[in-house]
Amino acid sequence: MSGEIPVTIVGNLTSDIELRHTQAGVAVANFTIASTPRIYDKDSGQWKDGEATFLRSTLWRDAAEYAAASFAKGSRVIAQGLLKQRNFEHEGQKRTAIELEVEELGGSIRFGSTVFTKNAKGATVAPAAPAAQAAPAAAPVAAPVAAAAPVAVAAPAAAPVAAAAPAPVAVAAPVAVATAVADDDEF
Repeated sequence: MSGEIPVTIVGNLTSDIELRHTQAGVAVANFTIASTPRIYDKDSGQWKDGEATFLRSTLWRDAAEYAAASFAKGSRVIAQGLLKQRNFEHEGQKRTAIELEVEELGGSIRFGSTVFTKNAKGATVAPAAPAAQAAPAAAPVAAPVAAAAPVAVAAPAAAPVAAAAPAPVAVAAPVAVATAVADDDEF
């Protein structure tokens, strides 16, 4: 749409994600992302933290529940969405708040690793359950080939990536799709 401001921010969650539900039962997650730039100080020859930017963010529906189950205070995340301006009155004074309406939220792997687990279609989300304790509905994308695929599918791994890539397409199971990502050395 015209006039919207798309934004991508990388930073850390300042607290656990607050998950609520509207009266209609729609899940909404509220959280703040702190993004702190690193600045090189020529005088000292050292990198230092710059001034942090704090961006209040909102995520809706299933994604809100997934986020609450996946991330905690301090988690490094990448959020993409639209900047929204909200005008309100507080103690008789007009105020303006700038917030991020998040469309996509993921974990950053710059300083650590993460495992993505895709829920099966129609599966419900267990609110606020840590991802490590929830029973996976499908194999994680980052799972090793031997753990995620039958031995017969793992055999083509010795062949070049280009030759092995078409094999998972013929298999309809979601595990085969995860295998294609795990086999691709250039990813």
